[in-house]
Amino acid sequence: MRKYEVMYIIRSDIEQEAVQATIEKFQGIINNGGEITKHDVMGKRRLAYEINKFRDGIYVLVNFNATNEVIAELDRVMKISDEIIRYLIVKDVA
Repeated sequence: MRKYEVMYIIRSDIEQEAVQATIEKFQGIINNGGEITKHDVMGKRRLAYEINKFRDGIYVLVNFNATNEVIAELDRVMKISDEIIRYLIVKDVA
């Protein structure tokens, strides 16, 4: 397993329960074949520029160990999720 880091931005106009459900959905995908080492909900922040008519979003940063299959599934689900504005998955080199 390799070390990865994912940061994603959740829309700020959804309810707190929906935000928590979204976070738990992605944690479940990672835990199905991977292991979360650090999870940080950074909270609501202003975006540097407008994305799909949103000016702010809820930032979430997750460090984890996973296989390539987990990364492919996480990428697929994040692409089709309406709650996610932007996301980035990178290999952690540190």
